Amino acid sequence: MPLVSAGEIVGPAAKERRGRGAFNVIQLEHVTAIIEGARRAATPVILQLSQNAVRYHGALAPIGGAMLAAARAADLGVAVHLDHAESPELVREAVALGFGSVMFDASTMDYRDNLAATREIAAYCHDHGVWVEAELGEVGGKDGVHAPGARTDPDEAAEFVAVTGVDALAVAVGSSHAMLTRDAALDLDLIARLRERVPVPLVLHGSSGVPDDGLAAAARAGMSKINIATQLNKVFTGAAVAYWRDHPERVDPRKYLGAARDAVAGEVERLLGVLAPGHGEVAK
Repeated sequence: MPLVSAGEIVGPAAKERRGRGAFNVIQLEHVTAIIEGARRAATPVILQLSQNAVRYHGALAPIGGAMLAAARAADLGVAVHLDHAESPELVREAVALGFGSVMFDASTMDYRDNLAATREIAAYCHDHGVWVEAELGEVGGKDGVHAPGARTDPDEAAEFVAVTGVDALAVAVGSSHAMLTRDAALDLDLIARLRERVPVPLVLHGSSGVPDDGLAAAARAGMSKINIATQLNKVFTGAAVAYWRDHPERVDPRKYLGAARDAVAGEVERLLGVLAPGHGEVAK
């Protein structure tokens, strides 16, 4: 099946009030695990690569190229998305490489500066047929600093989308990046108000800190793209550590990385079922 864009996955989900999973990639084991989990769930999926992960690899092309190759070889709809890009140069590189969508993050800027920078990036991406996500009302948790009080104003969000022309908007509704516990309480009333005011799909960042029932409720309330990273890393690390503990004599990385990959595939399948129960169809 050909590579699809994030818009082809998120757009229908927004209309049907269900969530689609967008999972962050650290290395190739994440790529294959996420696609396998989506295959089992018979649900299209978004592979995400953050600017921090690009920095870890030293360059975009090697890991980004692998993601694109895996997506093109998959037997279901898989999108490849650049996540939390703060550098316009990285956005342009991703577009040139073949990424179908980007999330440009100018949320730490003053509102007017965020507006101007995002509008410029959105125009560039749209000229190249690329779907654009932005963030308004900074979601807490970056660098381990939680900000549970951060909230996005619906009127400001509507203005932001109208002026910038973005295709999706990440909003602050009570979640926080990099949470290791799953006890974040989302403001479902705010999600509903944002859904009424904002004409593009809404994106939930920091979803790893939200319990299953909260994720399902967020999707019903109007969150269409659900970003998950830390939860997969917890599962990956736990499975690798358990394998090392049980088999200290085995040093072949394929053994412990394989165990971690299998665990992540199972968690992706489970989470996709939470986000869209009873809706297991592959995107054509």
